[in-house]
Amino acid sequence: MTNAPTGLPFDDIRNLLRDLPGPDAGAAESCRAREAQLTKPPGALGRLEKISEWLAAWQASYPPKAERVVVAVFAGNHGVVAQGVAAYPQAVTKQMVANFQADGAAVNQICKTFGLGLKVFELALEIPTKDITQAAALEEAECAATMAYGMEATEGCDLLCIGEMGIGNTTIAAAISHALFGGTPEDWVGPGTGVDAEGLKRKADAVRRAVDLHKAHLGDPLEVLRRLGGREIAAMTGAILAARLQRIPVLIDGYVATAAAAVLHAMRPDALDHCMAAHRSAEPAHQRLLARIGKEPLLDLGMRLGEGSGAAMAAGIVKAAADLHNNMATFQSAGVSNKEA
Repeated sequence: MTNAPTGLPFDDIRNLLRDLPGPDAGAAESCRAREAQLTKPPGALGRLEKISEWLAAWQASYPPKAERVVVAVFAGNHGVVAQGVAAYPQAVTKQMVANFQADGAAVNQICKTFGLGLKVFELALEIPTKDITQAAALEEAECAATMAYGMEATEGCDLLCIGEMGIGNTTIAAAISHALFGGTPEDWVGPGTGVDAEGLKRKADAVRRAVDLHKAHLGDPLEVLRRLGGREIAAMTGAILAARLQRIPVLIDGYVATAAAAVLHAMRPDALDHCMAAHRSAEPAHQRLLARIGKEPLLDLGMRLGEGSGAAMAAGIVKAAADLHNNMATFQSAGVSNKEA
């Protein structure tokens, strides 16, 4: 196995990974300085204080902002559904996209609650990717182009939430995770939208056969993405990368979105430093994958819906953290005595 470049389309992606901006130390210091003057004991807001600092550092500006928050939901279909790995028919992907557009899904309601924008990206649903147990899901040029398409999701936002919709895509996430981090297929598969015990066996078998088929090429994370991934996975990977380049912090949703992020982590361990894990989903392997990429989730509500719903919920916490930091009174402005030296 090798990490050598495989052609021009992926070389462009690799070039972007070589020169990623880091956090802005000055913005972070400004955040800490004001935090020390707010009318509360030091550290009393716990992780909320770190969230506002994270926002400022990765936005490279002070004060931190969470005013233009966008939830980007990417939808794709997968040929591996033919292996009996999903509880719902493939047509549900398109039906749910229509539900998003009609303001009828859970993520729509969460976005309204917290004043978030919602963008839905429909990725050639009428043409599922190839069955990964039989062939590579995507050609290299197609995968790179889909990543580039995902990069458009960052337009007009100061915080990006990444989510997805795609029947069969927890099998895809399991295959990517297994290829990147080893273990057994059983370590990475779960019930998804509700498959039974026999369905779990079919999922594990599909992951095993897919990884075995492509094993000669899986030393390169981008090859893992194109051979075992899908269009919505590639688009999310592209969106996360573009956000880093444009200094936009990211909230990653559940298991499938985390698998898309893990591709970048496998290429460069600090590639996800601008990201927070929004929540720990009920999909069993999600916690294992979060541990692999070194992320502690903000929320743990037992959610397993996908569609960016966990990231949207976490965005409410991030907005609150920014408002607390920016709008609380200082000891001096409120005429409150500070802790004595």
